[in-house]
Amino acid sequence: QVQLQESGGGLVQAGGSLRLSCAASGLTFSNYVMGWFRQAPGLEREFVGVVTSGGTTNFADSVKGRFSISRDNAKSTVYLQMYSLKPDDTAVYYCAAGYVGHIGSDYYAGSRYSYWGQGTQVTVSS
Repeated sequence: QVQLQESGGGLVQAGGSLRLSCAASGLTFSNYVMGWFRQAPGLEREFVGVVTSGGTTNFADSVKGRFSISRDNAKSTVYLQMYSLKPDDTAVYYCAAGYVGHIGSDYYAGSRYSYWGQGTQVTVSS
């Protein structure tokens, strides 16, 4: 059974930093592209960033230059490091896993991912 468990969310002031973690189990982690998505109240889920099985990253324009993603295949864990947080970053953050052969170039599309975590709340106060 595949499980993704996010942690590290919380309340932070604008300009602060947080690091989210997502621990995966039940899958061959190195075969999966790992994405981060977020959903704010009343809004649709949106792509935040992705790290491929080889470590290449891509980000949404809204977080580019402020967020970074890394993965530790030995620990089956992916990290989302967030700097210079803004109130607009307030959302539930989800990690997702998609088989490398299925994601292709559509890494920004949530529908491409097979497994999702339950999410962790990030609240940025002004």
